[in-house]
Amino acid sequence: MDRLFQNHRIRARQSLEGLWDFGKMRALSIDGLAENIDYDYKLAVPGCWEMHPQLLTYRGHGIYRRSIYIDNTAHVRLLFKGVSHTAKVYWDGQQVAEHYNAYTAFDTTIMNVEPGAHELCVEVDNSFGQHSALHLPNDYYTYGGMIRPVIIEILPLQSCSIQWVQFTPIKEDWTTDEEGNWQANVRIALQSHADHDIKGHIQFELSPLQQSTLWKQELPEITLKAGQYLEFTHTFTFSNIQSWSCEHPYLYEWQTLWYQHQSNTVELVDDWVERVGFRTINTYEGKLLLNHQPIVLKGFNRHEDHPMVGASFPIALMVQDLELMIHTGANAVRTSHYPNDERFLDLCDEYGILVWEENHARGLSIEDMRHPQFIEQCEQVNREMVTQHYNHPSIIIWAILNECASDQEEGRVHYQHQLEQIRSLDHSRPLSFASHHRENEICFDLADIVSFNLYPGWYGDEDPGELCDLARQWADQAGGKGKPMIMSEFGADGFYGYRSPNRVKGTEERQADIIESNLRAYNERAYISGMFIWQFCDCRVTEEGIWPMMRARTQNNKGIVDGYRRPKLAYEVVTRYFK
Repeated sequence: MDRLFQNHRIRARQSLEGLWDFGKMRALSIDGLAENIDYDYKLAVPGCWEMHPQLLTYRGHGIYRRSIYIDNTAHVRLLFKGVSHTAKVYWDGQQVAEHYNAYTAFDTTIMNVEPGAHELCVEVDNSFGQHSALHLPNDYYTYGGMIRPVIIEILPLQSCSIQWVQFTPIKEDWTTDEEGNWQANVRIALQSHADHDIKGHIQFELSPLQQSTLWKQELPEITLKAGQYLEFTHTFTFSNIQSWSCEHPYLYEWQTLWYQHQSNTVELVDDWVERVGFRTINTYEGKLLLNHQPIVLKGFNRHEDHPMVGASFPIALMVQDLELMIHTGANAVRTSHYPNDERFLDLCDEYGILVWEENHARGLSIEDMRHPQFIEQCEQVNREMVTQHYNHPSIIIWAILNECASDQEEGRVHYQHQLEQIRSLDHSRPLSFASHHRENEICFDLADIVSFNLYPGWYGDEDPGELCDLARQWADQAGGKGKPMIMSEFGADGFYGYRSPNRVKGTEERQADIIESNLRAYNERAYISGMFIWQFCDCRVTEEGIWPMMRARTQNNKGIVDGYRRPKLAYEVVTRYFK
């Protein structure tokens, strides 16, 4: 299951979840699928290979294999929701796809597949090296494997498939419009798989979840030439709509149907189902506005990391994380530092949890940003993050380049380029980035929201309130005057079970004290639009680089719960302030 609902009802599709053959490799192949591989293991897909008792610390190259049976001649679409970190896909020994980045999906379509048994192999690489500008030794662990669901879809011959649908709710005037009146811009992409011209029409339907159709509209007939890719946009008006909010996360089902015209018949051939919410998000006079009302984000930075499953979360553990957050009174989560599993975003849509989602680029120096593939790889993850997660009403902020070189003119060029790229993909959400450069920051004029990563009480003895006021001044002087301000990271280490009346650093008591002093200061300041504690849960860090010397037990221990989600003393402190 790759979503929490049926993304397709007409299109034939199946999860490839299960046990796959797996073997280690010395390197990704260059000229084709490597031969004479020993498939010594059986690994779960989705899953991380570090969960196997003989692969607990394995970093390198591996290959997955399984057999696929096709009943009738068809076009076969393979959808990979996340392979960590670089993937090559082979169908019957021939390479059909390659993808960089563990945290966004990719797909490939194999045309005119004959009936019978076929071999699917996926080479996976989570090693560090010159081939990657973004995947570096870091303050979190990059697991290996096919960490998110894999889906196979059967596309009919001589037909058309819906590639994607983007739904943008619009409410121009909250002062005069009736509450239930909304508009939406809907973009759709079609791909012909036929070798001749085909005709058909699109029908859209809107329904409250698990209820009868509320609204339906059919578009005029269109003609697609052989192999044509087509994008178009329509604007629709709706009445009697309930808005999506934290308190009432009301969701609708938006169904797109492709009817193909053949001779004198009309046949329903393909569909695309999304869950959407009607809400607006914007900034005004230093405030963040949800549905035209000021809102303060109170939440956590969260890594996809768990001792039992690595980065490959089942639904039950995602729900547990959200329930623990909600119990504190939290209303927001930051997907530090990469796009999250889309099923987690589906849950945020359902629970009414607001999401700051950001690209995969953390702590890069100016030397790192000079990597010859930096621009290309960032553009790719930005594009895939925004286009794949566009329809989630819970996502209210896109962000980039956490703690990178935004204090240098050379770095500013990259910040400007990436923010402009995301605005071209989605103009409906505000943009931000988390900075730790204090008074040396020079890029706040490029963002819609100014955000600071500061750790008073842990990395220094500064007073949180005084430092926060200084940060507001720095932001104003760096082009952020009049913009909302978010404290995007603050916190302290706390080793689970290490308690002492002396309250020294590392004890649960000291962690609770530091977080309380920060929360008290930020709650007292009206100019604060959000606060994200670093972090929700303890997480593993890489053994490579500087991190083992900085993080005891190769763990970042700043979670308010430990890796197994056992609450520390800070958990109750957060609950008092958030609630």
